[in-house]
Amino acid sequence: MPSDEELLRTAWADFCDNLKQAGEIAFDPAMPAASLDRTAGLRQIARNIALALQFEFENCDPLHPQLLHYFDPIRKQGGDNPDALYLGAPINGQDHYRIFGQRGSADYVAITAVESGGTPFGGSPASMLRGDDLELGPDGSFEVNIGPESCGPNWLRTSTQTYRVTIRQFFGDWVKERPMRAAIEHVGPLSVRPVPGPETLAEGLARSSEWLATSVRYWAEMLARWKDQPGSFRTYGEVVTSKVDATPGGEPVTAYWMLPRDEALIVRVTPPKVRYWSVELGNAWWESMDYRDRLSSTNHHYARLEKNGELVIVISHSDPGVPNWLDASGHSEGFITFRWIGAELSARPTMERVSLDHLGAALRDCQKIEPAERTAQIAERKLGLLQRFG
Repeated sequence: MPSDEELLRTAWADFCDNLKQAGEIAFDPAMPAASLDRTAGLRQIARNIALALQFEFENCDPLHPQLLHYFDPIRKQGGDNPDALYLGAPINGQDHYRIFGQRGSADYVAITAVESGGTPFGGSPASMLRGDDLELGPDGSFEVNIGPESCGPNWLRTSTQTYRVTIRQFFGDWVKERPMRAAIEHVGPLSVRPVPGPETLAEGLARSSEWLATSVRYWAEMLARWKDQPGSFRTYGEVVTSKVDATPGGEPVTAYWMLPRDEALIVRVTPPKVRYWSVELGNAWWESMDYRDRLSSTNHHYARLEKNGELVIVISHSDPGVPNWLDASGHSEGFITFRWIGAELSARPTMERVSLDHLGAALRDCQKIEPAERTAQIAERKLGLLQRFG
């Protein structure tokens, strides 16, 4: 039986060794070998250490859940939506819980009870509530009751496999829409959160390093399934058979892209008439591009459509002077995802690859944008992120 000091020293050494080993994923021959892509791989691993500790150590007790955010501009994975604020907490399928607070004004809200499963974020949802389904108070307050049996208004049913509740909020207008303010409590006798001892820490560190390596590799390998047909937009269900807690109300359509620095991609689609839609650009690790300082996404609120209702997006490494530019940020390959929430049919975009020399002719009479407008676009993103995460 090791002493506490021996246990702690071993646990920490193993944790650091596992992190070091996880870094090898960035140099996997199956992944893009460009320096920028390998840098992004190591960066994603480093960024998600705190998320792994949150999931597997700091906030993994279903008797003492806390509603904490998953991703933000510097911590992301799995095709995170730059428009989103993701919240979640550990729960179980036997007990009852209550989420309460102010709904906020995000365009799209969905609350799901997630079952364990084959992805780093579980499997299929046991049940879900969408923002329009919530019964609200006159002041925008709400209460969601969670449990295996009906237990009040806004009931979120759990199953024996339920292990997490996740809240998605998608913001169209980043500046004006307000995020939800909410908390979760376990219904029943109050108990004090235990102070972790050496064994609990050792177990948590081991689980965290395992989750980190598994999740980063999982999403990269999953995205590679789209890589065999670059430029072809397909849903998760058309590519993968395993169940996933996909966005309720609209399965995303994704395509893999490859782009030399002297070329551009033109993506065209007519968006369906829905309350919320978005498009995002990401790298080969299935991680959204930087959306703090660069234009890597747009949506129904910010995008500018042509007179015929068509959305024309240009993906390139330099500014092409069009309103709907998505900045490849030096990456030679990655993904693009559209989300049409509430659409009866999933509109499929087309993708055309052209040289920069022929981009103007290919765009024909599409709209242009002045440098001052571009500066204003980026400034508004910064302000919106402050509103959401500040």
